[in-house]
Amino acid sequence: MNTPPENGTPDTDTDIDTGSDSDSTHGAGALQGVRIADFSRVLAGPYATMLLADLGAEVVKVERPGTGDDTRAWRPPADASGTSTYFLGVNRNKRSVALDLTTDEGRDRAGALIAGSDVVVENFRPGTLEKLGLGHEELRSADPRLVYCSVTGFGTGAGAGLPGYDLLVQAVGGLMSVTGEPAPDGEPTKTGVALVDVITGLHATVGILAALRHRERTGEGQLVEVSLLGSLLSAMANQASGYVAAGVVPGRLGNAHPSIAPYETFPTADRPIALAVGNDRQFAALTALLGAPRLADDARFRTNPDRVAHRSELRPLLQDRLRTRTADHWADVLPAAGVPAGPVNALDEAFAYAERLGVEAVVDVGGTRQVAHPIRLGATPASYRLAPPELGEHTDDVFRADEGPDA
Repeated sequence: MNTPPENGTPDTDTDIDTGSDSDSTHGAGALQGVRIADFSRVLAGPYATMLLADLGAEVVKVERPGTGDDTRAWRPPADASGTSTYFLGVNRNKRSVALDLTTDEGRDRAGALIAGSDVVVENFRPGTLEKLGLGHEELRSADPRLVYCSVTGFGTGAGAGLPGYDLLVQAVGGLMSVTGEPAPDGEPTKTGVALVDVITGLHATVGILAALRHRERTGEGQLVEVSLLGSLLSAMANQASGYVAAGVVPGRLGNAHPSIAPYETFPTADRPIALAVGNDRQFAALTALLGAPRLADDARFRTNPDRVAHRSELRPLLQDRLRTRTADHWADVLPAAGVPAGPVNALDEAFAYAERLGVEAVVDVGGTRQVAHPIRLGATPASYRLAPPELGEHTDDVFRADEGPDA
């Protein structure tokens, strides 16, 4: 989609191979023709660019010579070849080039790459790329159509110098304050995955797509900015709204929900089960199956607000009955009666569960097992063209000094 200079080559002495057609073996994706220069590393940025790559964009990943993306060294776990599975999880469908941005040659090549791209994605500390001549304002002066996505930890104001690590943002952004067992015995707890990074990556993806749509209509690129902190506060959803709109500062409830009951995990005869009872009809069906239909007419539990107010009284009454049978038993009979319920699965059980339900969750990409793209598109489905690259694997292919792009 990027329109080259009139002479057909970038305004540098280094030409760029687009490579977009040769990489595709599964038909045109929705984003075919979009080229992304990806200067991001770790999780938020790479997750965003992988999602876009799956949908057809060509992504060239820029890495530091010798070390590459930090996650290449984050192991265990590793696959049979010794490659970090963390890195593998967010870097398929990308070509890797190794550039030393502290050198003139590295910066020249980076500039050439950007000149042939539609989108730049970066998550350096604010001001870093500006010092290298690769900041948004300078690049936009050269190409007003450029979409430039900047991912930061705490924005570009007073928090610009703060390191943006997921754990830190979960702590200062309030997520840990509502995760974990209730005080005084329970401690604030992080989620079991770097959820803030993932959410930020999704926000970056949405922002990039919106900016590309704007460019399609107007011919103008723009700056897209997302931060870990801003993304988390937005993703706190009902909890954040409760504070902003009503001044309610929530605490930790374990697996319970602040506004719905019963909506938590319960022990059974063998392992925990999750109940997600979202309305009074479901609660009546639950109590009938548990052999206690009168609970649905009890004044303490008749409506959802009643059940939330009397949660501590309701829980033991349900728990005693759920303990009489196994989690698998309840997971069969409760959903059949319209009551949302399911066992607390380990990850291997979760993938097996998805397979039983016909949710295609695993794909093979060049011999590497990967988690499938989560979006299903009828006309332009996600494709899996390239396995996660070795460090600098495509540098020679992408940069062809003093030669045409097809040389």
